[in-house]
Amino acid sequence: MIICQKCFVDDVIKDVISSRSTYLGECETCGSTDKLYDTNKDSYLEDYFSSLLEIYTPVSQIPNFPLKDGRLLQTEFLNNWNIFTSKNESTIYEILKSICSNQYQVMPELFEQKIGIEKMIDVDYMKEHSLLRSNNWDLFVYDLKYKNRFHSNHINKELLEKYCSYILKSYKKGQRLYRCRISNDKESIPSNEMGAPDATKSSDGRANSRGIRCLYLGDSDKTTIHETRAGKYDSICIGTFVLKDDIVVVDFKSINKISPFAEGIIDNIMELAVNKQYLEKINTEMSKIMRRKDDSLDYLPTQYITDFVKSIENEGISIYSGIEYKSVMNEEGFNLAIFDPNLFECEEVKQVNITQLNYTFS
Repeated sequence: MIICQKCFVDDVIKDVISSRSTYLGECETCGSTDKLYDTNKDSYLEDYFSSLLEIYTPVSQIPNFPLKDGRLLQTEFLNNWNIFTSKNESTIYEILKSICSNQYQVMPELFEQKIGIEKMIDVDYMKEHSLLRSNNWDLFVYDLKYKNRFHSNHINKELLEKYCSYILKSYKKGQRLYRCRISNDKESIPSNEMGAPDATKSSDGRANSRGIRCLYLGDSDKTTIHETRAGKYDSICIGTFVLKDDIVVVDFKSINKISPFAEGIIDNIMELAVNKQYLEKINTEMSKIMRRKDDSLDYLPTQYITDFVKSIENEGISIYSGIEYKSVMNEEGFNLAIFDPNLFECEEVKQVNITQLNYTFS
């Protein structure tokens, strides 16, 4: 089977093919012209995928495994791993079977029957390796809300710090981002008032508790207008903010896309696999829609995680300057929560009026 670099979205696999492939041509799988991998001649991808396949066992061979949790291998790879460009399960099946042909000969049932992760039902293993010590997101949230808000032991902080280190995003000095405010008196808001409110006026947000300053910015004026939830005929001011120094943020948009083949992960793929559900939950919570009537306590899980990110230091200096997450109101955009508002300066304010709204419903 002929596949190519563009058959994959996983950066590690793409880099391996790019550095080791010796021939360029048309891919018979996706039709692209790129560096090729011939499963009949090449074998350097086999070790990578075999390491991942080793965490799975046919459900028929796992005592007491919940049958409803079993999946076909191609379904598992499509839904739980961000590896292949194709979203077609048959294509994924053929690629896996071709790359790991030796493993297919030894254990065809791994490719043909429903599979599961045996360690998921191993209480001792999960107690030591789970991101959530209770193995339950709802219990983690309940503990934060009603039992122990500041010193919860429900989350494995070492693991969270480890996974955060794999989803970093750098911004260079001069980067421009945007912030929107509604002008209640229809007058333009001065640039020195467009930033984060003072601590005494700071309310609960997705990434900050009441009284803690945090600068929320959007990737575009469209995103920040949507996030403000401005109404028809509202007069709004859009501030353009310029970054004054190079920074690194934790990009939670990518938390469920950590490569199982990355250095430091590939030697313990099992640990990442059993925590995929919780990483996905963090991603979901970060981009969860909050309505005005919702309880501010519902922000606690993301506030807790954000505060932890803020606390990560190297030689007494904070490593990360903020977090990035998917926009709630504009699915094409994203937001940043910057821990130190002084890292950005508002260079320009543009005043516009909202003249039309578009609604979709289901």
